[in-house]
Amino acid sequence: MASEQCEGSEGKYVWPELLGAKGTVAKATIKRENSTVKVEIVVEGTIVPADLRCVADRVRVWVDTDGFVTRVPVIG
Repeated sequence: MASEQCEGSEGKYVWPELLGAKGTVAKATIKRENSTVKVEIVVEGTIVPADLRCVADRVRVWVDTDGFVTRVPVIG
């Protein structure tokens, strides 16, 4: 988990309270609390591009096969 806010991001940037929540609920909560970000739900094991920089307008919500959040959502 990132310990600092991405340069260029605005508003809330980390949601530890959503760990274990339903992914769809987490996505809606994040959008409500920070409307400047794009939220992606990603199933654990999915291959995603490795970013070498912080992406200030994206939050990936990692979920298990049952749809529950498995990592703390954070901008990046």
